[in-house]
Amino acid sequence: MSRPASQRPTSFDIAYRAGVSQPTVSRALRGSPSVSAETRARIEAIARELGYAVDKNASSLRSQQSHTLALLFFEDPTADASLINPFFLSMLGWITREAANAGYDLLISFQQLSGDWHKAYEDSRKADGIILLGYGDYALYRPRLLQLREQGTHFVRWGSAEADDDGATIGCDNRGGGRMATQHLIGLGRKRIAFLGACDDHYPEFRDRYLGYRDALTDAGVEIEPALQVDAITLETAGADAVAELFERGRAFDGIVAASDLIAIGAMQALQRRGYDVPRAVSVVGFDDIPAAQQASPPLTTVQQDARAAGERLVSSLIARIGGNDSAAGLLPVHLKVRASCGAHTNT
Repeated sequence: MSRPASQRPTSFDIAYRAGVSQPTVSRALRGSPSVSAETRARIEAIARELGYAVDKNASSLRSQQSHTLALLFFEDPTADASLINPFFLSMLGWITREAANAGYDLLISFQQLSGDWHKAYEDSRKADGIILLGYGDYALYRPRLLQLREQGTHFVRWGSAEADDDGATIGCDNRGGGRMATQHLIGLGRKRIAFLGACDDHYPEFRDRYLGYRDALTDAGVEIEPALQVDAITLETAGADAVAELFERGRAFDGIVAASDLIAIGAMQALQRRGYDVPRAVSVVGFDDIPAAQQASPPLTTVQQDARAAGERLVSSLIARIGGNDSAAGLLPVHLKVRASCGAHTNT
């Protein structure tokens, strides 16, 4: 089928014709030595045939060496006015330190997902690449990522890697963490374990944690009950509302795996207000290990994401991409931090 005259060719069209990935096209057209001469010549020939014109603004952005990285925080719902996920705050110091150690300054910006941040960055030419933290609904966020890729912008993000990710995502083993938390509660004798958190593609990190929860139940021969899953976002109030929904559904439960620490803390508070003892009546496990997890009452057992490793990997991967190396970074391991909320009576 021929292309309509009004539709401009893109680097994805070239990639399809050349039988290579879109990032390879971007590297070839900017003269990266990581692309062989033969492949570069084929890509350039296809680009000429299609009448593809390299975006001059994006090309200029890539060629400048400001030795500055941009860190973009996207607003997340929070109980206070900060609108920043607490886990991302724990990453910030390590990102700053790693950038400084590599000889880069760090430009920090707070963005609304609904804004034109992707265009503003392209035009600003203030940094060599960007780190993205937070995104809310991934379905709304994904088109912006595709546009960044089309522009050839160097970027990395923290999250859950998707099929078309091209290695730009750094994340922890969310599915393994969900499995680990659920297996721990099963090992403590819990039989009816609820999961609090969204489990669809709009929130892929929570979805993967839910899949790990299901894996553990299946492995243990425990029936998966859809009524024991309740959607919740990363707010204490959402955790409390999810507990209220469980009681409204009339389903008994003796354990909770929460998709985040804030959900878990809100769930524990709601249980305690109803007169339930945590962990004797209900064991609770969270995910993240934010500072508030240790101060919770009782202290929260949680799946720990390594903020230091996350910050260091984000910076090192972005610098590698700036240098023309777009290799995938892989998953970071998680660890179970056992405290009093699960009933194991072990502090580690």
